[in-house]
Amino acid sequence: MTSTPRTTALDAVHRALGATMTDFAGWDMPLRYGSERAEHEAVRSGAGLFDLSHMGEITVTGPQAGALLDHALVGHLSAVTPGRARYTMICRADGGILDDLIVYRLADQEYLVVANAANAQVVLDALTERQPGFDAVVRDDRDAWALLAVQGPRSAEILGALTDTDPGGLKYYAGSPGTVAGVPALIARTGYTGEDGFELFTAPGDAERLWHALMEAGKPADMVPCGLACRDTLRLEAGMPLYGHELTTSTTPFDAGLGRVVKFDKPGGFVGRAALEAAAERAAASPPRVLTGLAAEGRRVPRAGYPVTDRTGAVIGEVTSGAPSPTLGRPIALAYVDAAHAAPGTEGVHVDIRGRLEPFEVVALPFYKRQR
Repeated sequence: MTSTPRTTALDAVHRALGATMTDFAGWDMPLRYGSERAEHEAVRSGAGLFDLSHMGEITVTGPQAGALLDHALVGHLSAVTPGRARYTMICRADGGILDDLIVYRLADQEYLVVANAANAQVVLDALTERQPGFDAVVRDDRDAWALLAVQGPRSAEILGALTDTDPGGLKYYAGSPGTVAGVPALIARTGYTGEDGFELFTAPGDAERLWHALMEAGKPADMVPCGLACRDTLRLEAGMPLYGHELTTSTTPFDAGLGRVVKFDKPGGFVGRAALEAAAERAAASPPRVLTGLAAEGRRVPRAGYPVTDRTGAVIGEVTSGAPSPTLGRPIALAYVDAAHAAPGTEGVHVDIRGRLEPFEVVALPFYKRQR
């Protein structure tokens, strides 16, 4: 028997706007409101407003909250100063990735761990299992927060019209408590679109009020509501990995080219350390496959799971994510490709799209990088 998807505090707003809804990780979420291309382009040129309340929030508190996270995650979270955030991962003992996370340090003894919706319970369970021996408390706060995101080059201007402080002065990967349109919120300069932007954590009961205030303030910037479809093409153009595609329990941070998030120099051991040290050595010596960018020479779109081949048809990799790129005007893909064929400019690389070999250009990541 299938369970009914959960709804966010903004469900009625989405339906009133005529959103196309979809079941995503057990949540009924807006896929698009109209044209996903128009939503994508609005974020690149002006601003878009997203409901991200399906994300999973876990609070870790106590005198050894930082030490617990140092042990449980691959990053050095006790070194993060209050008011700042860190991108990190939680791995299994064998080095496989359970999830990628953003962790906000709210105070000396308080952290907010934000997990992907599909992995929120997995992350909660892993942190709970890793807690014994630490003077810290792991708390499930998924029902305590709604999460809205304003993304795009005009996001600071929009948010600034609703706050007493200058959001443009907030550093990237920083978060501070404040009020937006009179609504208490944690204001974070983070996002998943490749653009400047802010994520606003607030009480579910305040979400509708905040949404409408943001949309009103965003009118001069032509801000539009945005769904999950354009969020995926935006992150793909920005070369950002997606759990379940580029990141899985079968991959390590080093496989994904994200070994920089693993901090071997932090004090004490951490879950997966030995396996990740071995993965780092393999990656430094001769990685079997490398996460690579592919740009189509034609119009056919590669999708996750499609084989990457050489010109003879021999399989040399696999697409993990693919979509038409509104910004580049042609299909693009992320793929794990044999190291010998992964360098930008490598010739003879193809994708098997339903039995036909289509030529692709190997390109450097990201596909798109905003002008700062």
